[in-house]
This record gives sequence, structure tokens and C-alpha cells, in this order.
Amino acid sequence: MRADRLVSLVLLLRRHGRLTADSLARELEVSTRTVLRDIEALSTAGVPVYAERGRHGGFALLPGFRTELTGLNHEEALALLTAGSGRGEHVFGLGSALASAMRKVVDALPESHQETANDAARRFLVEPETDLLSRRLVAETVPDATMIEVRRAVLAGHQLRIHYAATDQAPRWRTVDPIGLVTVRDRGYLLATRSGADRTYRLSRILAAEELAAPAQRPDKVDLDRIWRERSAQFLSDGHLTVLVRVNPERREDLLDAAVAVRAEAPEADGRLRLEVTYQDARHAEWAVWQLGTDAEALAPQSLRDALRERAAALAARYEASP
Repeated sequence: MRADRLVSLVLLLRRHGRLTADSLARELEVSTRTVLRDIEALSTAGVPVYAERGRHGGFALLPGFRTELTGLNHEEALALLTAGSGRGEHVFGLGSALASAMRKVVDALPESHQETANDAARRFLVEPETDLLSRRLVAETVPDATMIEVRRAVLAGHQLRIHYAATDQAPRWRTVDPIGLVTVRDRGYLLATRSGADRTYRLSRILAAEELAAPAQRPDKVDLDRIWRERSAQFLSDGHLTVLVRVNPERREDLLDAAVAVRAEAPEADGRLRLEVTYQDARHAEWAVWQLGTDAEALAPQSLRDALRERAAALAARYEASP
């Protein structure tokens, strides 16, 4: 895009001081004629680029010129730098673009703000790779080539052909109409339709992708937040089990390790928490409560209480007799 190239040209001149048209052309991967047109456009827009002739000549900016971002205050710059210091590299394959954008933000800040903003951003840690229990948080990854094709199809409004590995199924190709991309807790999803039916695909399960020339069948305007809420509600109602559990607050995270969603949560008079939790199935719910021993009690459904009682009785019977 030309706008991005013009910004890059200014940053190159700021960094190197003086560059020839040929050097700029090589850096920007364009022709010398394009560079000359871009410099003319910058001059017309009021950017003070001037030419120096002679053996060591070239193009340069007037001393002291800065490319400040209009209206960007310290807190706004800090927010951008903090976001860039987190796990943003996992978002839809835009890691390199994010790094480039952060460099431009820093460069565009007034000199008096640059070091202050950088130092402040270093004092915020966003989404580290491990939690307090030293459990490594592994973000799902998607090959760059695959992510680029998916992203292009979403933005261009073209159909997308994906080689998708659904759970417990052999991978197969399918053609979809992409709607948008969503990221939740380092997991990325493609929202789409296939033959008119709603479909949600985990990005990490897309083994390969190909943007097609055919236009996608989708509305011109989209409310991804609404679509995501509707699909989440549908997902939770399809074959999952919702249980009511009383748990020691210190073991809350252990209870939720295998959970699909927390539907409700409230403290009780004795200090425990009452949670309404959805699990993939009865087996996952039974194990989640069982592993906490007396730190958790299933209140409903009765079938889960019966299963836990039978398991406890079997264990007690095993230890009644001497080995």
C-alpha cells in the first residue's frame, strides 16, 4: 500500500540521514521512478524532503523534523506498547506487522516521551508463558502460509478452501464462506458458513488453506460479537453437561481445568463458592469433582452425585480388607 510505503520512506530517511533514490528503491523494493514520485508526494504534503546533488548526494529530511502521531498522548502510546509486549504474535499471524507498528509508534513519539513510554511498558507483563503454578501456557500456532490465505479470504470476501482436521475425523477438504476471525485465550477461530449452515473452525486444525476467486456468500456488514455469543450459546447446549458444584475457593482453578464454561458463580456463607459449570460430558464432570476430594461437592444433577457415591463406595470397599 502506498501510504505504508510513504511512512517507511520517511522512517528510512530519519534512520539513515541521507539516502540515494537507488538505495531507497532497494529498501522499499520498488523502482527508482516510484521513489521519485513518492518523494514528490511527500513534499506536496508538507514533509520537508530535500535533494543534495553531487557524489555523496541523495535525499534527506530537514534537521529536527519528526513524524509525530497527531493527538497520541502518553497513555495511548503506553497502551499500544503494552499490547505489543504481550502475546500478540499469536494473533492471526500478524506478529511481524505488530512489531513493525510498535517501532513506528515509538519513532513517532516526541523524544521526551520515548524513553518514558518504553520504561513504563517494561513494567507491565501481559499474558506470560507460565502462570503462578509454573504451568506452561501453550498458544496454538498456525503455519504462516495457511494463516495468510485465511486472512486474505476473510478480508477480501472470497470463498476459502481449507484442509480441516475435525476432532476424531480424518482431515478433508471443504469450501467455506468466511465471515470473520475470533481469538479467545490464545485460541483462534474462523467463523464461516458452508452450504448456508453456520460453521466454526479452530484455526490450529486447518492444515492448509487456499483463497478462491469466487466471492463469499455473506452479508456486507457483520456483528462478530453477536455471532460469537450466539454460536457459543449453541455450542454449550449441544450435548454438554451443566453441573452445580460447591468448592473450596483455593481449588477453583483445579475444578475448572476441564470445564467448557462457567455459567454462574457466587460465594456462600461458609466461605465456599457455588459454581454452575458446563463440562463436555458426564465423564469430564465426574473426574473434575472427584479429583478434588472433600474440597468439592456436586449438588446437581443427581446422576453425577450417584456416580461419585458409587465410585467412593467402590474405593472404600477396596481398602476395607487387608491386602
